[in-house]
Amino acid sequence: MSLLKDSNSTLLFPNLFPDQFKTHHGTVYVYFEAATVILTLVLLGQLLEAKAHGKTNSAIKELLKLSPSNAIRIRDGKESTVNIDEIIKGDLLRIKPGEKIPVDGSIIEGEAVIDESMITGEPVPVEKTKGDQVRSGTINGNRTFLMLAEKVGSETLLAQIIEMVNNASRSKAPIQKLADRISGYFVPIVVLISVLTFVLWAIYGPDPALVYALVNAIAVLIIACPCALGLATPMSVMVGVGKGAQLGILFKNAEALEKMNAIDTLVIDKTGTLTEGKPSVEKVVSTTGELNEAEILQRIVSLNKNSEHPLAEATIRYGIVQKVSASPVTDFESVTGKGVTARMAGEQLSLGNKKLMEKIGAAISPEVENSVNLEQKKGKTVSYLAIGKQVAGFIVISDQIKPSSSSAIKSLQKEGLEVIMFTGDNEYTAKAVSESLKLNGFKAQMLPEDKFSEIRKLQEAGRKVAMAGDGINDAPALSQADIGIAMGTGTDVAIQSSALTLINGDLGGIWKAKALSRKVMSNIRGNLFFALGYNILGIPIAAGALYPVFGILLSPMLAALAMSLSSVSVILNSLRLKK
Repeated sequence: MSLLKDSNSTLLFPNLFPDQFKTHHGTVYVYFEAATVILTLVLLGQLLEAKAHGKTNSAIKELLKLSPSNAIRIRDGKESTVNIDEIIKGDLLRIKPGEKIPVDGSIIEGEAVIDESMITGEPVPVEKTKGDQVRSGTINGNRTFLMLAEKVGSETLLAQIIEMVNNASRSKAPIQKLADRISGYFVPIVVLISVLTFVLWAIYGPDPALVYALVNAIAVLIIACPCALGLATPMSVMVGVGKGAQLGILFKNAEALEKMNAIDTLVIDKTGTLTEGKPSVEKVVSTTGELNEAEILQRIVSLNKNSEHPLAEATIRYGIVQKVSASPVTDFESVTGKGVTARMAGEQLSLGNKKLMEKIGAAISPEVENSVNLEQKKGKTVSYLAIGKQVAGFIVISDQIKPSSSSAIKSLQKEGLEVIMFTGDNEYTAKAVSESLKLNGFKAQMLPEDKFSEIRKLQEAGRKVAMAGDGINDAPALSQADIGIAMGTGTDVAIQSSALTLINGDLGGIWKAKALSRKVMSNIRGNLFFALGYNILGIPIAAGALYPVFGILLSPMLAALAMSLSSVSVILNSLRLKK
């Protein structure tokens, strides 16, 4: 642009210029063709940059395409096709073979094989039956089923994923501060170099010295591009966050994406994280002659009717199978990390672990404790039932370890991570699970505040700690950890307290997140190297550093081309993360 202004000036006011700028005919050199080429090259660079930039947020575009526009709703026995914006909670929807599921809900009639790869990143379709959850954006297989709409609009998992990806893409990684500081010094330094270039060429350059001085000073200004430096971090973050979403890994912000690379210790909860989170009752035992197993189970079911814990859900399901119905209770209280208490028909009932029994003053006989210990050594969870201050029985619950947990932990340990389990379960059960999975260590009978304080101790010892959990009781520890990792199958509280969410609740996602973080950080460093290296090499050449030895000067037109390509090269390097 400055060349264009100079050309206009030389055309209208030629006498203002020194003789060095004039030809032997007395006319002044004009640079209309150079200005045109420079502007064309700059615009071409911006076009290429825009096209490449458009590919960086392709993951968000693909997520937006997942949501269908219409659905079949059933009301008063009649089917009608409606826009998904018209669907409300409680609507009955028919999903036909090959259709995308419009909202989140549960199957109430029929069976299905659902392709959830677009959300979880897992390619194997999942079989679903009555009562199972289905998610918006996933694809039905070759069967028809009826579903109940439970979450619509912004409440659906797909909508939350899109929002999280958008927010994370716009956030700044801590390493961006380095690029910002460099950019803050970059512009004044370049202007200073341009002025020095003009002065040195004007004093020491060959004739016409002023012409050389002006052209080279302009070349320095053109080739020095802070754009590539500014794009180095956000482009990598945008592509990395999008790639994570495709793999079923949701980063809350760019800071989490960067911090994940530095994690050296992983703390994991047991239930729902290492295990399936779908416990089942194995047996109910009465420890007194006053009540039989059915009566013990009836009290346990009545207590657990008001609890959200996965173990409580298991007892309720078992009660349905055994045709045991719950009775109403009063004064229900959930004692975090210990169990629950309530009153039923004049009885004070307490259901929970040994710590709860100690709290209420209920003595456990040596015979009962030995029987419980035998079950716990097999990796099973046992809850005591006390009536008043007398232990009346216990229930044995098993929760299978996820098939993927063992291989995921091995992969994480190969990455150099120390994997430790914190659980509220007893010492015997925790030891059995730890030995089975070959963990680096475990701590049992942990209350939420214990997990919180232990993580803080690890951090004070210089560890970079990630915590993976899925329950309400994990929320304080998730918030304290350097990176909180929530299982997507867990509670909303755990997910909100976390910086990273694994949609399918698979520990293998942590290994993927660690690998992705490492590649993104490597990509950012590569971008910064390209951007800085380009300027370190380009500016001296534009200033004429090669002229004394090789007699080479850089044309402002070539400087414009190099400047445009520098930004494009940074974006293309970022796009490599998609592969």
